[in-house]
Amino acid sequence: MPRINAHRTAALTAAVLSPLLLNLWTAGPALAHGAPTDPSSRVYGCSPEGTQTGSAACKAAIAANGASFAAWDNLRVANVNGRDRQTIPDGKLCSGGLAAYKGLDLARADWPSTRLAPGGTLKMTYTSTIAHTGTFRLYLTKPGYDPGKPLSWADLPERPFAEIKDPALTNGAYHFSAKLPADRTGRQMLYTIWQNSSTPDTYYSCSDVVFTQAAGAGKSEKTTTGTAEEKETAGAASATPTPAATGSGAGTAESPSASATGGTGSARAAAATPESTPVAEATGAGSGPSAPMLAGGAAAVLVLTGGAALALRLRRR
Repeated sequence: MPRINAHRTAALTAAVLSPLLLNLWTAGPALAHGAPTDPSSRVYGCSPEGTQTGSAACKAAIAANGASFAAWDNLRVANVNGRDRQTIPDGKLCSGGLAAYKGLDLARADWPSTRLAPGGTLKMTYTSTIAHTGTFRLYLTKPGYDPGKPLSWADLPERPFAEIKDPALTNGAYHFSAKLPADRTGRQMLYTIWQNSSTPDTYYSCSDVVFTQAAGAGKSEKTTTGTAEEKETAGAASATPTPAATGSGAGTAESPSASATGGTGSARAAAATPESTPVAEATGAGSGPSAPMLAGGAAAVLVLTGGAALALRLRRR
């Protein structure tokens, strides 16, 4: 008789706890989503998974930020709906207006950069932890861009030089190509906007690039030293790029580590919650970083453990 009661109690416990566990699992927001890793975006390059954290610019950005860029794939703003210029303030384009990424907006000419060729082919790798439909819009700063001043919308043309809709997610990244403008020289900013159509989120990223005739068309060469403009352009022909993993035929610009395709949840969860952002609102419930998901999972484990222990005690009686 006690054995039957123990089995009945265990079954009842499972029946009661199952909906609760399901709610805990589904209530947690989705994991974060992505950023350019080739040409490297500032947020990825300065993250713990990037290769540029030792540069002076990244050190300054992290110090200004007050925290690391562990959540490099979570720089997004909800409900923009194409109103980028009305939503993201001038001088805060690289952070998307989010206080948690404010260090990315530092105006300086020594950010680590990728060398590109005017009129060449840009081969972008946009690493993503979750697949979404949407459109990528690529912008290059206008000729005469001054990297010593905060990036503003006036620095960017009204229209992107390329738009890519719904590319396939392959091996944890979107890979696509675009023809670069032929009239850019020196240091410029590659500004990428990814407007999701499957979520209300829009992602923003800044990738520092340097145009030099010496670089072959269709290739990119990573520059992680953050040297002055003159040294970057003058030494382009003989400079040897820093060795890095090759990604999708995009030259030698860095590629993300294997964990970037889905195993970065614990690192991203360590990122600080964005402060109040009066202009660009941070995403709301259901679209935040992965920390709540981890908390929900931990709670589920505790509930399961307690239920199992209770059933075992009843059975022993």
